[in-house]
Amino acid sequence: MDEKDRREAAAGLARLEGYLISQAALHEAHSEAQAFAGRLTWLGPGERQEVAGLFAEHHLRLKRQMLAAVVARGEELATAYEHRYSLLRRRLTATVVAAFPVLPALLLGLLILLR
Repeated sequence: MDEKDRREAAAGLARLEGYLISQAALHEAHSEAQAFAGRLTWLGPGERQEVAGLFAEHHLRLKRQMLAAVVARGEELATAYEHRYSLLRRRLTATVVAAFPVLPALLLGLLILLR
């Protein structure tokens, strides 16, 4: 299996996972909606169905908003960490480059002291 096949397989699994998650959210929204509407015993069957439908739509809209907020925050954190990592890498490189010319003198000094 080459790299292209692995990427295609990973993309397919990600799509399948997304589908399963969306189906679970849809099932949860309808279950919660039916439970909520079922407690409204004074409504007729048609009215309960309408309330359940509105509740499910609202539930799914909230899920989408929360997911979008989580994705946005994840992207913000990824950008911040990439920036920090880049800065750390530059600092480390500068330290190594600055210390490299001094290192032989330090080693020579240690050798002289140890004699």
